[in-house]
Amino acid sequence: MTLSIQPGPTDLLLPRPAPGPGESVHPYTVHTHYFGFSIPEAAIGAFLYARYMPAFGLSQGGPVIFRGMDNTVPLDVEYHDYRATMPWPAVEGHAIRFDCGYEIDFVKPGELVQLRYTSPDGEVAFTLEQRAVTPLIARGHVVPGEEAHHDTSGLEHGGSEQFMHCTGELRLRGETYAVDCHAVRDRSWNQVRSEEPGGAQPSPPVGWSPAWFGDDLAFNVTGTESPDGGAAYYKWLVRHGEMVEIESVRRRVLERHPVLHSAVRQELEIVDAGGRVQRFEGRAIAVAPVYAWPNVAFRDSVHRWEDDQGRVTHCTYQEIFWDRDQRKMRRG
Repeated sequence: MTLSIQPGPTDLLLPRPAPGPGESVHPYTVHTHYFGFSIPEAAIGAFLYARYMPAFGLSQGGPVIFRGMDNTVPLDVEYHDYRATMPWPAVEGHAIRFDCGYEIDFVKPGELVQLRYTSPDGEVAFTLEQRAVTPLIARGHVVPGEEAHHDTSGLEHGGSEQFMHCTGELRLRGETYAVDCHAVRDRSWNQVRSEEPGGAQPSPPVGWSPAWFGDDLAFNVTGTESPDGGAAYYKWLVRHGEMVEIESVRRRVLERHPVLHSAVRQELEIVDAGGRVQRFEGRAIAVAPVYAWPNVAFRDSVHRWEDDQGRVTHCTYQEIFWDRDQRKMRRG
């Protein structure tokens, strides 16, 4: 895999194709915007998602804010306003506003984003600013097997990932928290993402493992548990603003949540193209099930990562798995 950079204006791509006579848009075609943040001292994480379905002119998404390790069903979380069916969002200039009140404002595409939300009862709100600290790295796909369907859409597809310095404020039912963290964001456009049972192709549980330790080390790896180092199919590393190819990744899951079954303690080993080996240990301090895709179990978490020099950071760790693995893990 050769790393490349997406231009900033791709943040704003929300194509709504107008098919001609006898043509159609694949019903599984989606565009997405994911943002998040964490407040480690309060064991709080946030999943801020937008999913656009151009074949139907609909959208879904909104904020999910969770705390601690005891969230076993979606409504256990601190706050949930993820809506499955909304109109296409209002787009004015670089700002995208959803019917639930969630707003994404790309003040400077590729570099600066503002996120805003106030709940209908006014009890929950956030105002956040996210500034880029890594390049806007291009991504082809993120869900196993979806790349096999892209040609069926007839549309140019793409995606991106980027670390942001996130600052601002969260008001949560009478409590106010300052937000100051490094959070990853990602997006896709014109991806054909199957909702069939088992997904586009059989796969073990997939982990999405971003971490920011400083200007000298930021990375993300996407893949399955892989003691042999061969199952990370999307991976990147940035040192001092420069992208570095990753040669191999080994992931070893040491402990899974007793109810949610996602990894809550794990080890990563990353070998870059220059042969440098770095090891990390991750442990969840918050985790929750999130409704976003009906045919997968989706878990978001805040992981505490420690590198082999003793440096500590916190970031989202996300995991998906399908019905076959859910049954297998429930049975032990």
